[in-house]
Amino acid sequence: MLWLTFDRPEVLNAVNGEMMVALATELEGARARDDVRVVVITGTGAGFSAGADMASLRLAPEHPVETMDGANRVIRAVVGLPKPVLAAVNGIAAGVACSAALASDIIVAAESAAFLLPFSRIGLMTDGGSSASVAASIGRARAMRMALLGEPMTAADALACGLVTHVAPDEEFPDLVARLARRLASGPTIAQSGIKKAINAATLPHLEDALTREHAGQQALFTTRDFTEGLDAFAEGRKPVFRGE
Repeated sequence: MLWLTFDRPEVLNAVNGEMMVALATELEGARARDDVRVVVITGTGAGFSAGADMASLRLAPEHPVETMDGANRVIRAVVGLPKPVLAAVNGIAAGVACSAALASDIIVAAESAAFLLPFSRIGLMTDGGSSASVAASIGRARAMRMALLGEPMTAADALACGLVTHVAPDEEFPDLVARLARRLASGPTIAQSGIKKAINAATLPHLEDALTREHAGQQALFTTRDFTEGLDAFAEGRKPVFRGE
């Protein structure tokens, strides 16, 4: 069993390119490890992850593609790993971290957790394959609502609409994660691999196309004044004024 943890609680586990590359490397390496039968991804402290580190992006807005590239490696590794991946969402899961959680095979959320695709709030579009994975799970209308309006979805609503597989009260969450991880780790590995491959092929046949579209679209948006305004507004705690530039 391999536990991978976002561990920057002082910034709600916000991620950068280096962190996403490290996560992808561990996931890719798990393929050949006989001692790993299940992978658990979780966060330290109050949140799963706030998504991309906005402070870092503001300091170097010309290089945000590094985080996106790392995130795309993570998504490919999660979906392509022939072993179950369990996302233990202990709090807010936003942006690229939300995309990683939702690409997982079993998604367990604490009752206080929430899921957020806030890209439009800073003049960007969804990435990390979420344009495909979220719509595949909850349908076009709900995916549009999450992405266009940037509205958080509670754990209870996520369970009701099929975005996650399990929800537990916060105090029971760790035990549920541990039980499910043990159950997966003791399961029939060859059968699990076949199940995962078949379901992903049936429900995410266009994931690679989505990652390519998102990458091209996001790169273009990184050059816009709206993106710069979104970063500035976030840092200054005000509502952004987008001008379509």
